[in-house]
Formats: sequence, C-alpha cells, structure tokens
Amino acid sequence: MTDLTIPWWEFIFRASLVYLVLLAMIRLSGKRTIGQFTPFDLLVIMLLSEAVSNSMTAGDESLAGGLIIAATLIALNVAFGYLTARSQNAANLIDGAVVLIGKDGQIFEDILKRNRVGMADVQQSLREADCELQEMKRIFLEADGSISVMKIKH
Repeated sequence: MTDLTIPWWEFIFRASLVYLVLLAMIRLSGKRTIGQFTPFDLLVIMLLSEAVSNSMTAGDESLAGGLIIAATLIALNVAFGYLTARSQNAANLIDGAVVLIGKDGQIFEDILKRNRVGMADVQQSLREADCELQEMKRIFLEADGSISVMKIKH
C-alpha cells in the first residue's frame, strides 16, 4: 500500500511532463475549448484523465505514489498561477490573450474562423448583453473563451 515500485522522483518527473504536455495540447486546441464545455468536451476531458493516469503512475498503485503525483500537480498549478500573476508575457503564453472579434457593428469573420468561434456563439453573446449588432461598439473573445460585448453609449 505504501511501498513505491518506482523511485519517488520519477513520479514528480512523470506528473510534470504530463501536466506540461496536456497544458500545451489544451492551449493549442483553442480558447473556445476551454471556455465553454459541451458534453463532448467534458467526455474528452474525462477520457484524457484516464488516458494519462498510467503514464504518471507507471503501474504503481501505492498511496505514496498517488500522493506524490497529487502534490506535484497542485504545486505546478500554484507555480503557474504565481507566474501568470506576475508576468503579462507568461499570462499571454499560458492563458492566452484577448482577441478583438468585432468593432462598430462589424463582425470579423476571418478572426472568428481562425479562433474556431461560430457566429451562433457571437449572436448568443449579443443577446445575453441585450445588444443589437448595430449597437455593438466592440466584441472580444476573452482568454478564458468567453465572449464579452461593449455597447455604444447613448
């Protein structure tokens, strides 16, 4: 139960490597993947966790191994949070940057396509902001995948 089948440092290495690779994969998948989970997205996340679990444990089922991995993942999360809070460049690299997707009633469809955002998502955000397209001053795809709308002030 507590005997490790691999050295303790290998758990840290494996968990760190998996964390970094998954972080890169999720960042490459786009902002909308992160921002709004569909049932399909939730399923992918659940399957990802199952797919990588053995790569972190190397078959070790010990309590100590699981706790080392959990502590490593939490420490990495805290470290990245600390880094992004103190460096705008790191925040842009890790979290992403805000993207202007429309201005003065005009939606930039090429930018929507590049960021894999559907017009239906933009229209929903306009409705949620109680804003007609011609009343829209700016519309942004936020780093977290949400869409925010600024209305023209009357």
